[in-house]
Amino acid sequence: MRLKLDRLVAAMALVLQGCSLAPTYKVPDAPIPLHYSGPWQAAKPADNVPQQWWSLYRDPQLDDLQGKLVKANPDLAAALAHFDAAQAYASQLHGGLFPQIGATGSSVRQRQSENKPLRGSDQPNVYNTNTAAFTLGWDLDFWGKVRNRVAAGDAQAQASADDLEVARQSLQRQLSNLYLQLAGLDAQQVILKRSLDAYTQALALTRDRYEGKIASELDMTRAQSELAQAQAQLDDVINQRNLTEHAIGELVGEPATTFKLAAIGTFPALPDVPVQLPSTLLQRRPDIAAAERRVFAANANIGVAKAAFYPDFSLSGYFGGQDMGVGNVLSATNRFWAIGPVVNLPIFTGGRLTGAEKQAKAEFAEASAHYRGSVLKALREVEDNLSQLRDLKQEAADQQAAVDAATQSQTLAMNSYEAGAVNYLDVVTAQTAALDAQRRLQDVQTRRLQASVGLMVALGGGWQVGP
Repeated sequence: MRLKLDRLVAAMALVLQGCSLAPTYKVPDAPIPLHYSGPWQAAKPADNVPQQWWSLYRDPQLDDLQGKLVKANPDLAAALAHFDAAQAYASQLHGGLFPQIGATGSSVRQRQSENKPLRGSDQPNVYNTNTAAFTLGWDLDFWGKVRNRVAAGDAQAQASADDLEVARQSLQRQLSNLYLQLAGLDAQQVILKRSLDAYTQALALTRDRYEGKIASELDMTRAQSELAQAQAQLDDVINQRNLTEHAIGELVGEPATTFKLAAIGTFPALPDVPVQLPSTLLQRRPDIAAAERRVFAANANIGVAKAAFYPDFSLSGYFGGQDMGVGNVLSATNRFWAIGPVVNLPIFTGGRLTGAEKQAKAEFAEASAHYRGSVLKALREVEDNLSQLRDLKQEAADQQAAVDAATQSQTLAMNSYEAGAVNYLDVVTAQTAALDAQRRLQDVQTRRLQASVGLMVALGGGWQVGP
């Protein structure tokens, strides 16, 4: 009969070891619009996020800068340290799944009171005590409290890994945008220097005409003013380039005083954007994956809070020896041991456990709301950048037409001026319009590239479905 009872208790223990009071986990519904193709699935830690999405721009100097950023950026190093701390904390929680074994030892000389209750008449007042023992403690986790705590810790560590990826992508985006801005400023310098050459030639022509009594002094001053204004614009672009270069140096962990980048000779080409984007691309976004892992952790913490209402069963034991300071402390006559179950049942806690359960459920609701908010944010960022790319493409086409017309007008004005058909004000107007049109076109081209960067990051790292 005793054997059957022991087997029944053992079977119940095995069954309860698999028990969990956490609610069945379900990823919160995500508001995905119909025009996104592909099914929306549960977010997973972003271990397949493309690490070099910027390579679509085919720029070796940008590749090199991104490599330096990963190695030397201080903010990224801080995010990595935070991730390491989260992993270490999760490993601490895993220790609760196993028996805890320890060892103690002591050697004490002590005096006992002569009036100690139940003291024998032959006991000495002063004596030595040597103790050596092994201890055992094991939470049997019948209700899944420890396992849910471990699951929550693992999920938080996974979310921290995604946070690290968020930080990395954010810095990579900043660097890419700054580099493209630098490329745009270098292209602006080329435009302005070309215009300065044209203005210098126009000024020389006007001076010759002035000295030949063909042009007025007013034409001379207008030509000089136009040349000076173009030079001032070039000085401003050079200043902006210096500031952009300094910002890039900070990102890659180099002092602004010594960091230098050569002029970007070839303006990066715009990558082809696919017509249709599957929703699975959004799922690999690290911020969405991090939000989903925190929902999972909050769900597991509900199980931890519920388990606190039930008896806490643990196994406790110790084995060792004790003597009076002489002999072998671990000899057979000096040994002692004890082993047995310990039960801790909360009876009255003043509402503490109920409050903890309500808090866990509220934190789950908060995490779910953050997850849905992350999805909405992702959708908005994708739509924003798609709209920018679409609108800027049309703006670039219109601005190109404006450049063509302004260039033709400039040529006609200069030819007419040389023939004496118009005054120099018409030339100034045409040249100014042509320069402005060229600079605006270059600005639109830069913004199109930056919008493509935004779209890549909004999709979790480009639009390639694979890793």
